Amino acid sequence: MTQQQKRIAAIHDISGFGKCSLTVALPILSAAGVETSVIPTAVLSTHTGGFTGFTYRDLTEDIRPFVQHWKSLNLTFDAIYTGFLGSFEQIELMKEVFDTFKTKDTLIMVDPVMADNGKLYAIFPPEFPAGMRSLCEKADMIVPNITEASLLVDEPYCDGPYTEDYIEMLIKKLHALGPKKIVLTGVFFDENNLGAATYDSDCGKVEYAFAPRIPGYFHGTGDVFGSALLGALLNGFDLQRAAQIAVNFTAGSIQRTFEAKTDIRFGVNFEQTIPSFLKELGV
Repeated sequence: MTQQQKRIAAIHDISGFGKCSLTVALPILSAAGVETSVIPTAVLSTHTGGFTGFTYRDLTEDIRPFVQHWKSLNLTFDAIYTGFLGSFEQIELMKEVFDTFKTKDTLIMVDPVMADNGKLYAIFPPEFPAGMRSLCEKADMIVPNITEASLLVDEPYCDGPYTEDYIEMLIKKLHALGPKKIVLTGVFFDENNLGAATYDSDCGKVEYAFAPRIPGYFHGTGDVFGSALLGALLNGFDLQRAAQIAVNFTAGSIQRTFEAKTDIRFGVNFEQTIPSFLKELGV
């Protein structure tokens, strides 16, 4: 018997050039067999990492009409996946989206995109993490990097390599915000491997997923990881295995980009890594 296709709502910005946000989430989740509906929060000519002169059109005013129309169609979603949100107003709108479409079977996944490398993104005011924290409190699962986790739980940021005690302290405090599942990215205990730590309150233990570390900083990898993670979860994998699949996919995409010496601003070559991703998913 054919199973009902999973459907998600992905709520991110969209950049015309530079692989990130919706231009990453839509193809990866679709390839994983997941019907992906989108609400764009903004449209940019390029992403903002390393580019100048980009155009930016805010779509905040369109979000509520999107939601109202979808509600009139009685649409339901197996997951709602939020990424970059450009304002406090958009954060409050996401809470409305959750309240509108949340059922007992809907997974609310928040990627609290706001910071990296120890610093809050320059476009955000210092109080922005408090707003993002209030959204994470309504999520079933959050996917912060180390910097974002530190800001969410008001802990000083530390450079890696990390210790298990430090990582597990962050996860414990993140879990106290309310989410039942935590996936913390950018975790490494030595210079050889990089990956993620996972916590699922159903099993009550912290687990890890690693791949060989590739030198350099690559734009859009958080979106690649988050989309692959959600795709694996909706294909029935448990959290730790889904995280390992997502780590493998992200690392493979980075490896292709590194070997090709592509301009890192352009994003990683996830497209040609999709076949190996699908093989791990078994779809």
